[in-house]
Amino acid sequence: MEEEQCRLAADRSGLTEFCRTKDFLVCVDSDGCVMNTMESKHKKCFGPCLVEEWGLEHIRDAVLQRWNEINLYTVTRGVNRFVGLTKMLREVNEEYVPVAGLPALEDWVGTTPQLSEEALAVAAGSGAKILSKALAWSRKVNERVARLSVEDRQPFSAVYASLEKTHEYADIAVVSSANEEAVREEFEESGLLGHVDLLLTQTVGTKEYCLKALLKKGYASSAVIMIGDARGDLKAAEKNGVLFYPILVKKEEESWRQWSEEALLSFLNHNYSGSDQDERIEAFYRNLGM
Repeated sequence: MEEEQCRLAADRSGLTEFCRTKDFLVCVDSDGCVMNTMESKHKKCFGPCLVEEWGLEHIRDAVLQRWNEINLYTVTRGVNRFVGLTKMLREVNEEYVPVAGLPALEDWVGTTPQLSEEALAVAAGSGAKILSKALAWSRKVNERVARLSVEDRQPFSAVYASLEKTHEYADIAVVSSANEEAVREEFEESGLLGHVDLLLTQTVGTKEYCLKALLKKGYASSAVIMIGDARGDLKAAEKNGVLFYPILVKKEEESWRQWSEEALLSFLNHNYSGSDQDERIEAFYRNLGM
């Protein structure tokens, strides 16, 4: 059943039909990497909706501050929304007030093959009340994200030229743990959809799963790189034996310029692995306070 769910999701995404057209593949994360949306989404949507859904107004400031630390400014930046929710509710349960049914949410997050709203909706149909609350929270987040201003849904300016140049030499796949509808809409609105070949989101599976599936299209692992702003992007790359290029928080524009002016050529010449990648990963961890 789990394998069938993943197969159907892959079919809908276009992954099944996708064919390699170039020797190189560049995978990019969306929120906080291509799109300058992380802060607005978490500060205006994710955190406030959490406070509202669980009635945490009396500890609102503390919860929002901690939510932003988890999801924006520390090594857990970019974690899947349901993993972040579970971590936050665990801290609320331990430090402030009991969270009813928390073990059921922890169990679902730890065992589901897809950390997606679609999979949660199935589980919530016959599961604990907290799963229904998590689903309601996620849907409310989606609604609020959809109402963000155009200014809150823009790519980093250096992305346009970087992706256009990259696409001359490599296939490009978006590999994101974000909501599928939001990712597609943002890429369409910004005019970037024409610079990518495939959109893979939380509905298809984890980033690790998506990279593994893409490697089966015939790319050499040394010709595949994941560009991301979070440790989850790095770990997904490492587990699949592919390369990683970091977009540094608060230094995103500079990171994209360095990609198109320096690292892209190094990648295409098979010189990026080794000291170049190692130094960038070290800078990536330092930037997240590690």
